[in-house]
Parts: sequence; structure tokens; C-alpha cells
Amino acid sequence: MKRILLGASLGVVGVVAVPGVQAQTAGAANASEPAQLEKVVVTAQKRSEAAQDVGTALTVLTGKEVSERGITTVNQLQSEVPSLEIEPAFGSGQPQYRIRGVGFQDYAANNSPTVGVYVDEVAYSLPIMTQGLLFDLSRVEVLRGPQGTLYGRNTTGGAVNFVTNRPTREFSTGATIDYGAYNALNAQGYVSGSLADNVRGRLSGALAQGGGWQHNRVTGESLGDKDQYALRGQLEWDVTDRFNLRFSAHTGQDKSENQGLYLFTPKTGPGTATARDTNRSSTGWGFSPAFTQATGFGTNAKPSRDNKSEGYSLVANLDLGGAQLTSISAYEKFRRRELNDWDGTAARDSDEFFGSNADVFSQEVRLASTGSGPWNWVTGVYYAKENLKENFLSDFSNSLGLPIVKTSYSQKAETIALFGQTDYKLTDRLKVVGGLRHESEDRQLRNYSTGTTTGISFIPTTSKSTSLSEVTGKLGLEYQLQPSTLLYTSVSRGVKSGGFTAYNTTNVLQLEPFKPEGLWAYEGGFKSDLTRTLRLNGAAFYYDYRKQQVLSAVWDPTYGPIGRIVNAPKSEIWGGELELLWEPLSGLKVSQYLGYKEGKFKDFRGLDVAASTSAGAPVYVDYAGKDLNFPKLSYGGLLSYAWNAGTYKVRAETDYSFRDKYNSWLGKTYDIKSYWLVNARVVLSPNSKKENWSVALYGRNILNEKYDQTRNFFLPGNNVAQAGQPATYGVQLSFAY
Repeated sequence: MKRILLGASLGVVGVVAVPGVQAQTAGAANASEPAQLEKVVVTAQKRSEAAQDVGTALTVLTGKEVSERGITTVNQLQSEVPSLEIEPAFGSGQPQYRIRGVGFQDYAANNSPTVGVYVDEVAYSLPIMTQGLLFDLSRVEVLRGPQGTLYGRNTTGGAVNFVTNRPTREFSTGATIDYGAYNALNAQGYVSGSLADNVRGRLSGALAQGGGWQHNRVTGESLGDKDQYALRGQLEWDVTDRFNLRFSAHTGQDKSENQGLYLFTPKTGPGTATARDTNRSSTGWGFSPAFTQATGFGTNAKPSRDNKSEGYSLVANLDLGGAQLTSISAYEKFRRRELNDWDGTAARDSDEFFGSNADVFSQEVRLASTGSGPWNWVTGVYYAKENLKENFLSDFSNSLGLPIVKTSYSQKAETIALFGQTDYKLTDRLKVVGGLRHESEDRQLRNYSTGTTTGISFIPTTSKSTSLSEVTGKLGLEYQLQPSTLLYTSVSRGVKSGGFTAYNTTNVLQLEPFKPEGLWAYEGGFKSDLTRTLRLNGAAFYYDYRKQQVLSAVWDPTYGPIGRIVNAPKSEIWGGELELLWEPLSGLKVSQYLGYKEGKFKDFRGLDVAASTSAGAPVYVDYAGKDLNFPKLSYGGLLSYAWNAGTYKVRAETDYSFRDKYNSWLGKTYDIKSYWLVNARVVLSPNSKKENWSVALYGRNILNEKYDQTRNFFLPGNNVAQAGQPATYGVQLSFAY
């Protein structure tokens, strides 16, 4: 039976992007004010420090930038950061992260990513938990390269930190309302202030409605409307002048319609023949009464979801005098119910339902130095327990004549780690950095079964297990060439957990675990403020990749090729990035980034599925020297100019990004072409320091670039793609008090 690729949608991250008027950075200054680059403070290394003083490749977006650019989901971040790609799984499902080419192409819910995602230092260990509304953010930190010491496993590509705004002592409130094409409405707001002596609170919320830009190719009915909300509450208590507690809770629901798939070639093969779509906004859907009854959706259902999430965290900080003790306790829960039409037609050729229940408990305790001497250090322990229950149904009744197929399983993962990192100033200019982490993980797949809803079982109920016991770390040197110029070099190692290929299957061989992968990273870079108004940062890297996890196939003497994630023994990636920020005149801002990377297999023999099937015996292809599948070039930037107009201030700006073409592992037909995205905004605000309101007109993808985010097939002859959104225009209103 044909292998099924899983897609997923996500629950609310429960973070919030600050309204644009409540800026973390200075807006365009008056003409009389001197231009000066701002110092941005981050906590990427578990302590507060200037981003320009951190010896690692790092991009920071402020909450104001996130809000004004209309970034409401993690997928949109790829236009803002070099060497970062975040692609949706099919049908607007779970994000697939890739930094510097280190990613993982898997559409199941159970396997770990290569990029760690964190909200206020709480790990979101499953990708299905990371596709929610972004709001009330202080900043977003994107770290490139393995973060194995302080962040642990599953950060071989890097880490993305979402830092939310904390409660304030003074009363403040604000909101942003965004209305655009296709009746898209996005709104968010917050209220913050003191509740009692030494107690502060903050309540934030966001919602998204409408925006469906696709239509049914036969009936003309629209598809893609959002129906989503999120809430987050925080309480912060200064118990004493040395002891602080911060409690956070979030909840949300997503009942949006999913994005449909369009046919980029005529549909042939099994099922109903259909002409190709000449319009990327065309799609189709249709579900059998038996399928909608089994899934709990109505008979006239569209591709849609009903996802819920909630989470709680408690952060305790105790100042011990010369060191700070920090405890982070967190619990995250996510429920997914999602209905997808993967053939993109009214025929019942490939319809999917996903039901997931996930919960994750995590606890970190760390002790960090707080002195200003030559020696800084941090050490700690981390524990996490993850539970996932998955049920998914597939309807191939029209194409393959099968009853509804059901696959179910549960997975448990438990990990514990000890870590420490230190840096020591050998001289006033030279600093050595070193760290180690030992991490152990047990991962169990339990009671996996595949069969039909009529009672036919394809394989016996099966359980499997795998484990990880690895040491990761970092050794580096940092040299302060000048007060405003930092040179750094490092060697670091990261690892990613092994796992299981949990697709539909008729062969238990598919469930054999794949091994953990490891990566040695060699990096050098610089961070420089060349003048008071010009900043240039750069980095170059080489990755020695071992046991890379790739989607391929294995041979079974009885059944032939079996789709499975396997380990490629050796591969390599190399490249670099440049980032520039220039504010030559008061009110004028120019920022640019450039990323380039290449990667190749050094040692990998993969099964040729077509040749093996024809020969009735395994036929292998030597992939040594072949390119890895990711775009080589990424480029983007922003041009902004603000000027005074009497009692008002006007700002006009455009931002743009380019993503290179890249080859698909499925073959040339499925390659993704390169594309440009260009956005523009004009903002009106009061000519005062407060800037307590603003009105903006915007256009996104103003060149109406026609591009695909993904291409795939689920049955032979049924080639489908997920298109990017066409040009949209709208207005954004913001206020703060």
C-alpha cells in the first residue's frame, strides 16, 4: 500500500506581537536628532548581554518589527532571516524548520525537529505545537548553528527564541487592528500594570478571522478562512528584593479552514481524471459520508481543523549574591483534529484525518554567575517527559477501492541532561568559551497498528524503542579587535533524536527505528559597528554531518521497497551569511542580509525504488557528491525613510526577500522555483516621542509573485502543490496608552 505522508496543523503558541506603537527600538528620529544604532539586548546564552557581544551567528527581530510587518505565524519568519526556511506541511500543516540546510523532511507528528523552538525558555518539542498566533512579543532571537550545550538535543540546525513582553509596573494598554483583502481581520491587544505591592500582571489576546483566497474550481466556494484566537496571562511577584516568581498561562483554539492544494499537472492514474489548474487559487475537495462520520466532521465539511492548546509555566529566580538560581517548570498540552483533502479534487482519492493528543512536562534548574569579573559560568540540569497519542484515517475508496484505513499509536519520550558552559578572559581582549552537555533519552513507540475500520489488520500490533546517550558541547575563542569589533571562532557539536517512521504501512519493517544524527560545526565570524551608523556582521561555517536522517526506502524480499526514514552515513554543508544595518541620516534606515550555503552527500547509497520494483531485487544508487535538497541563496532587506509633516510623522518603507530554487528528492517535476516577495507600507503617526497611535496602509507580495511553497504527490499521477498567497492590501490601526 502506498506510503502516506502526514501533515499537521498547529495549536496556539500563546505568544503575542506587540502593537507597533509600543516600540522596543527608537522610531525614525526628528531631523535635529543625531542618528545612532541602538544596542539590542538578548538572552540567547541564558544571560542578558548585547547581541553584538555574543560570539555566535544571531538575528534579532523586535516586537515592533514583527507587528508592523504583519508576522503572525512562524512560517513568515523565513523572509526576515538569512539561511532560515520554514515550510508548511501539506494542507497548512505543521512547520518544517531548516537553518543552514539542516532540516528534517517528515510529515508525521511524532518525530523531533532539527531546530529548537522556545517561548520564554520553554521548549516546544513537537513541530505541531509551534504554528500559532504570534503576539505581544518583546523580540525574536534566531540562533544559527548547533546549540547543543545550553539548549540540548534537537538543535543541530539552531534555535528560535520567542520572548514575550513582561508585566509592567506602570499601567499600560494597547491594541492593533489589521483589516485586509479577502476580509482578513487580525486583532491583538494587551493590558498591563501593578495589581498590588510588588505584584504585576499582564493580559494579552489575539484573533484572526477570514482571509480565504482560494476557491473551489467547480462550485466557486471559498476556502482558507481563519477562525483563531489566543489568550495569555502573566503574573510577576517580587517576593523579596532577591526572590522573584513569574507565572504564565495561555490557551487558544484554531477552527480555521485549511489551505487547499492545486493540480500543477493533469490528474491521471487511479481515481478520477482532472485537468490541471491554470490558476493557483483553484482547488477542490470532497469527503464520503462514511469518512466524515468516522472523523466527526459534517457531511458538507471543508478541509478544516479544530485544534486546542493550553500551557502553564512558573519561573523562579533567586539572587544568591554572585550567582543566580533559576527554575523553569512548564506543562504544555495540545489537541489536534484536522481534515485534509490531499488529492485536491472532489473525488475521494486521498482524504486524510489527523487526531493528535500531546502533552509535555519540562523542568530546568540552573545556576549562573552574575559577577563582572573575568570568569562567567552557567550550569544546570534539564528533564522532560513527552506523551503523544496519534490516530489518523485515510480514505482511498475511489482511487484504490479500499475501506477507510486507520493507523494509531502512542509514543513516549523521556530525557534528562546535565550541562555547563563557561567563558574566561585570558586578556582584556581575548576570551575562551567552553561547554559540555550529557543527555540521555528513551523513546518508545507503543501499540502501533494499521488496518481498516471494517476490522482488517495489515500488521500485528507492534511496539518499538530507541535511545540516545550523547555528549554535545562547544569550544571557542572570542577576540575584541576594537571596542566595536568582535572576532570569534568555534567548534561545536549537536545531536538530534532518533525516531520511528509512523506512516500507514503493510510491513512492520517500516517501524524499525532510525538512529540519532550528529553534526560537528566549525564556524568563524565577526560583529562590527564600523561607525555610529553602520553595522556589519558576518559568519562562515563548515558542517561535518554524520548519520543524517533522510526520507528514503529499504528493501523487503517479500514486499519490495518500503518507505522509511534512514541514516545517510556522511554529508557536509558549508556557507556563510552577511548582515548589514545602516542609518546614515536621521529617519533613513537600510538593512540587508545575504545567506549562501551548499551541501552534498559524502557517503550514502539509497534504494532506487523504480529500478528495484522492476528488477524484483534491490538496486542501489550512489548519492555521494549529490546535492542536498535546500535553496542555496537567500537575500532580503528593508529600505525605510521617515520625515516630519507638521504635527505628524510619515514613514514609507519596503521590505523584500528572495529564496533560491531547490531540488526535490522526488524528482525534477517537484522542484521548487526561486521567487521574490516584496512588501510596502506607509505609516502616519503623531510627531511626538510617545507615538501613541499610528495608521498604516500596506501591501504584501505587491508584485503578485506566483510561487509554490511545496510540491508532492500522494498517489501516482496526482501531482499537487501548495501555493503562496497572492498580492494583498490593507490598513492597520494601532494605539497605546
